[in-house]
Amino acid sequence: MDHHLQVNSEIGPLRTVLVHRPGAELENITPATMQELLFDDVPFLKVAQQEHDQFTDLLRQHHIEPVYVEHLLTEILNEPNTKTAFIAAYLAQFALAPLPKQETTTYLEQLPAPALTNTIYAGLRRATVGLPENYQQPFLLPPLPNAYFTRDPQATLGTGVTINPMTFAARKPESMIFSWIVQHHPRFQATPTWLSPTLPTHLEGGDELVLNRQTLALGISERTTRTAALTLAQHLFTNPASSFTTIIAIHIPHNHAMMHLDTVFTMVNREQFTIFPGIMDHDYRLNIEVLHPDGHGGVAIKRATHLKPVLQASLGLSEIDLIETGGGDAIVAPREQWNDGSNNLAIAPGEVITYDRNYRSIQLMREHGLIVHEIPSSELARGRGGARCMSQPLWRDDI
Repeated sequence: MDHHLQVNSEIGPLRTVLVHRPGAELENITPATMQELLFDDVPFLKVAQQEHDQFTDLLRQHHIEPVYVEHLLTEILNEPNTKTAFIAAYLAQFALAPLPKQETTTYLEQLPAPALTNTIYAGLRRATVGLPENYQQPFLLPPLPNAYFTRDPQATLGTGVTINPMTFAARKPESMIFSWIVQHHPRFQATPTWLSPTLPTHLEGGDELVLNRQTLALGISERTTRTAALTLAQHLFTNPASSFTTIIAIHIPHNHAMMHLDTVFTMVNREQFTIFPGIMDHDYRLNIEVLHPDGHGGVAIKRATHLKPVLQASLGLSEIDLIETGGGDAIVAPREQWNDGSNNLAIAPGEVITYDRNYRSIQLMREHGLIVHEIPSSELARGRGGARCMSQPLWRDDI
């Protein structure tokens, strides 16, 4: 396969996917930094790595190539000029004050590319460069424990990418890393960039769902603003390299339990979706805006309140099957949604990967005719993200 990008659906047979194997960054979370680093607990690294390896082994068994973002970074850092420029840019944006710049630069410059990559992800401690330990601020460069959720800092839409302006400081370095990969790695030569991380608002990949070649669903969530959604719509509608003509903006509650659209809604087959009923009221209503080009370089907005007819009209389907997380049970549904029961990765139409712990949702998906592959989740789930969160498709076959 050549190195171009193609993602024209959520369900086309998956061939290549961006991942990150959890590393030492998970062991650099402490109780004092958990909230700042967006974790609710400290995962056990050894088991998290075993679980992630089982995930990527399952991908390989289905002829899907996992591409490790850390390997891509190492490959571009093997070029001396790129390495020097990256170090300077990274320190300028993400160093934690006070920073002894010369000592830090000298230390990073002498690292081979693989060790530099490991340091970027794990973080750089003061003691490593010979400074006194500081319990209040032990790091000169922050750890990136969320990096195994490769869905969010970037997203492949059609043949281009968004490089996303992340909401929280803890995740902004991940977007910068991918931005450098797109600029310097031959795999991404001539890739259109629909959105850059310099946008003065925020948008994250868990809120971006490619429903078909013309239709994108966007979550308006805790981590994606309406302003960012409208900006992306205008960029896609006016760029001749883009095929998108419809964006379904779905407003969901702005809270940690439902941080992205893909934590409450995923496409799993041509006419089948999993959905957490807690995003709708008792009459199945929610706030939806359907965006189209207005013919004058702007965005036309039409409001709706029911998801099924919007999906039917946008996707040209006569029927829609919404499979409720946990069967819609008042206790089971929110428990399994918290444990990523709605966060399913489709690897082909009607075939998904999901966490094994959400047994009621798994049973329902199978009753609705889906093929479900289960992966272990005792430690990975502590980061609040499932199989879709841990993967960013680079190539899906068309359906």
